[in-house]
Amino acid sequence: MSNVPRLTALDALHRSLGATMTDFAGWDMPLRYGSERDEHNAVRTRAGLFDLSHMGEIAVIGAQAVDLLNHALVGNIGSVGVGRARYTMICREDGGILDDLIVYRLGEQEYMVVANAGNAQVVLDALTERAAGFDAEVRDDRDAYALIAVQGPESPGILKKVTDADLDGLKYYAGLPGTVAGVQALIARTGYTGEDGFELFVAPADAEKLWQALTEAGAAEGLVPCGLSCRDTLRLEAGMPLYGHELTTALTPFDAGLGRVVKFEKTSHGDDFVGHDALVAAAERAETAPPRKLVGLIAEGRRVPRAGFQVVADGKVIGEVTSGAPSPTLGKPIAIAYVDAEHAAPGTAGVGIDIRGTHEPYEVVALPFYKRQK
Repeated sequence: MSNVPRLTALDALHRSLGATMTDFAGWDMPLRYGSERDEHNAVRTRAGLFDLSHMGEIAVIGAQAVDLLNHALVGNIGSVGVGRARYTMICREDGGILDDLIVYRLGEQEYMVVANAGNAQVVLDALTERAAGFDAEVRDDRDAYALIAVQGPESPGILKKVTDADLDGLKYYAGLPGTVAGVQALIARTGYTGEDGFELFVAPADAEKLWQALTEAGAAEGLVPCGLSCRDTLRLEAGMPLYGHELTTALTPFDAGLGRVVKFEKTSHGDDFVGHDALVAAAERAETAPPRKLVGLIAEGRRVPRAGFQVVADGKVIGEVTSGAPSPTLGKPIAIAYVDAEHAAPGTAGVGIDIRGTHEPYEVVALPFYKRQK
């Protein structure tokens, strides 16, 4: 295994823009270009441009592609129409989450599974193993795509300047092939910011041309390049889970409050998807003895909590922070945490976070912290 980080097709461009680069899941990625707060606020109020080429694309093709995916994943992929996408998960036999995924149905017998960068090989290996006995091919397409996202309220107007694709008809969690700035792309109305936006899957050789065209198209609207740092604060405000923080192999989807993604009654292979029995038991446990629940916490003071900090009440540890950061939108530090069920109701009094020995008071709130105006 090489320790040399992988570079995206836009690496030279990021450096020319003065980006601060960081190693992320084996990739050299832009952390920020200037001010994280300015980049965050641009996405909330105008638009931001992201390089997400570290994400892992895996093709699943063939007559039994849907049967394989229904067997391998917890969701019902059989009900996904051509041109639509679905958020789902892949679990171990014991119900632990291997990764959360988006599955795009590109054709009658063609699907694209998009995994998190750090889990792409794990997901590829699991799908390949689970494909045994199915008339379907699992193909590593990570080198076939660069992924550029334009996110924010101005993103539809910006993208319309460089494509004649029917963006108005493109629903959330849908994707269609089209031409953007003369480049062939899969245009998906998806994102990880809590805002309207698009993710554009293109050939790596076309990435720089597309980035430059979007930069020019968005200049009047205040579009700015954005790094991974503001992507994290944006998803945190939107209450979106991050693998390795809110989601791990130690948790089932029911532990994470995402049991809704598990579809026990599928159109095919409904009772034998990987992890089925463990997830039935997890669902029953969640009903009778709720595990710790995922909640939002808003600081009364200024100290910023981090993942791993303990949540406390009445002198006892009642939970653990999974993500924490200053919230540019709220103007206060925020955190997502798993806490004991009896302390999970919004407004629960006496809850704090142990920040280096001091119990800082926090307000318990329902997630998300931020929801965009439709």
